Amino acid sequence: MSTEIQGSSLFAITDNVRRRNLAEKRFRAYGLSAIAVGIIALIVLLSSVLSNGSGAFMQTYVTLQVELPADKLDKQGNRNVEEMKSVSTFGYTPLIRAAVVARADQLGWGMPDGMTPKDMGAIISKEAAAQLRRFVLANPDVVGMTVTLEMLANGRVDGYMKGRVDREIAALDGNVSPQQLDLVDLLVEGGNLEKRFNFAFLTSPDASGQRPEAAGLGVAILGSLYMMMIVLVLALPIGVAASIYLEEFAPTNKWTDLIEVNISNLAAVPSIVFGILGLAIFINFGGMPQSAPIVGGLVLTLMTLPTIIIATRASLKSVPPSIRDAALGVGASKMQSVFHHVLPLAAPGILTGTIIGLAQALGETAPLLLIGMVAFVKEFPAAPPEGFFDPASALPVQVYNWTQRADAGFVERASGAIIVLLVFLIIMNAVAVMLRRRFERRW
Repeated sequence: MSTEIQGSSLFAITDNVRRRNLAEKRFRAYGLSAIAVGIIALIVLLSSVLSNGSGAFMQTYVTLQVELPADKLDKQGNRNVEEMKSVSTFGYTPLIRAAVVARADQLGWGMPDGMTPKDMGAIISKEAAAQLRRFVLANPDVVGMTVTLEMLANGRVDGYMKGRVDREIAALDGNVSPQQLDLVDLLVEGGNLEKRFNFAFLTSPDASGQRPEAAGLGVAILGSLYMMMIVLVLALPIGVAASIYLEEFAPTNKWTDLIEVNISNLAAVPSIVFGILGLAIFINFGGMPQSAPIVGGLVLTLMTLPTIIIATRASLKSVPPSIRDAALGVGASKMQSVFHHVLPLAAPGILTGTIIGLAQALGETAPLLLIGMVAFVKEFPAAPPEGFFDPASALPVQVYNWTQRADAGFVERASGAIIVLLVFLIIMNAVAVMLRRRFERRW
């Protein structure tokens, strides 16, 4: 050992120490920069989604007095619903136009040159005629009376109330005119038109491309719920049983090694491959219906199984071997040792992995597109188990479907659906954290 090294102090800052300190400071700066970039990107993403989608939870409604003449709605005068069904929605549209014209006259509206009752009635959604028809058929006694009806405003009018449409845009838009916006302002002053929270966005089914104001997430939410029920019922017991066997009972040989490698590989397979598998096996070979929750649930079960198996095996490995040895030492069998001691201690990790797998499946789109769940579905599926085989949609597919439509109202609703999907994912991850903390045991 040299004299120079022997005489140096441990507290002296040498060039090597100085370089190491600088390297550590640079590494910390890189880490903080990466975290800052990630947080900024997340804030920008959430801000964009919230700003674009918050309007979907508000909707413009028009309240009018609508006259229901018996000579047009019930020509026989029998109040027979079957006979009244012969009047289509086209027969109800003039009644809504007349209600708009009548209210405008009451408010002192002078119809501009070139504007017709049809133009005035166009501020009301095309869904209103179908709504009025359903109301009359459900209550045939109202025929011959004047009723107060709350109707959806046209998508452009709704955009005007939300600041998305102005008169300059209206002058260039063939679906709305500045004169119609003047009429909207008049009805707002008269108390007939207002904007408020839109519960129907969460409960109504999808609507056609000409009625963005009537589109809702009801069918998509129910379809996602049905698929998650199928995934939970199938993937959890199968995944946990496979994990217990592989981790606790299976011998270590080339076959179990092959199975473990394939499970790891399946966890990394693109989700669209599972969609191709589901299309080939469940629909083409099995003859199951397209766009049905049962097929979507089976496909998502196959996709979720590797995640649950890997998480469950990791949880089982985290249980100390001393727990197993102690149980075996007091006379417990291998089965009793696993199910009475190891499995309860691994339960928090198993539940967490299961919920994370379900959250991943909830946000999948590609496999569902391949099995036909992109189809337009207007009717709600029935209650289980029949509803598992009825046509339905799913939240991520509904987002994809709305983004393919040109109207700005559907883009707004697509962002609103993303907000709903994010809320569900946040809730599921929060439940996973709570379950882990609730059942976690320390030794």
